[in-house]
Amino acid sequence: MSKTRDIKRRIRSVSNTMQLTKAMKMVSAAKMRRATDNIVAARPFAHNMRAVLRSLAARANAEVHPLLQITGNENVELLVVTGDKGLCGSFNTNINKTAHNFIKAEQRKGERVFDLHAVGKRGVDYFRRRNFTIHRAWIDVLRQVEYATAKEIARDMMDRYVTGELDAIYLVYNEFKSAISQHPVVERLLPIEPIVPAEDETAEDYIYEPGPEVLLDTLLRRHVEVQVYTALLESVAAEHGARMTAMDSASRNAGDLIDRLTLHMNRVRQAAITTEIIEVVSGAQALG
Repeated sequence: MSKTRDIKRRIRSVSNTMQLTKAMKMVSAAKMRRATDNIVAARPFAHNMRAVLRSLAARANAEVHPLLQITGNENVELLVVTGDKGLCGSFNTNINKTAHNFIKAEQRKGERVFDLHAVGKRGVDYFRRRNFTIHRAWIDVLRQVEYATAKEIARDMMDRYVTGELDAIYLVYNEFKSAISQHPVVERLLPIEPIVPAEDETAEDYIYEPGPEVLLDTLLRRHVEVQVYTALLESVAAEHGARMTAMDSASRNAGDLIDRLTLHMNRVRQAAITTEIIEVVSGAQALG
């Protein structure tokens, strides 16, 4: 009977764990819904800003702006966005490996110096253990993504790029596709890709106050800030989607384990009863 009690104790333990995983799945589903709403709300702003930049590029001398200048390819910084917590499958592992493999691949091409802007505790811990230079670590800022945080991150990187301390900056984050699909992305943040005006952009002209150069500078900086902000939103939605999928899988696995343990417990109980019956019959026969 002691073995049966042990199995019952294990079934209760697995059942409690399954309740936790189901609760975490529901919480992640609610948070993912809010995160996707934020992404959908941010996309029109980013799209219209790109259109305004194309219009200004046709009227201002965009080629001389420092954020568009390619100064070299030696000092490179990566903005790596991971999560602060685990229990989300391979979400953090994939993004850390993607960033690490990108660094190794680029270093094989030539002597390049890399440092990191790490957002999320999992990325900070991963790269610190491997002795990478982390210029600045951002921990516990993804619980509620704010534009002010993205602005602070972007301003720091832009200032270092304009002064010549950095030659290129890349974003590494998980792009949200769906609740079951998150895709690691590596994209260049600075220098900004050349802005090609549309064919009809020079058809009309406008009076600008302030001038087009000042507006272009303001919008280019805002464009970088929005890129960082969007990457943070995408990563948060992808993390909640990955956690929801992982917790759903854990709940199903726990249910399967409970079924196997219950079947095993029934077999043990049946074997114990059969043994007792045999002992009673044998004793009765011995007395007879």
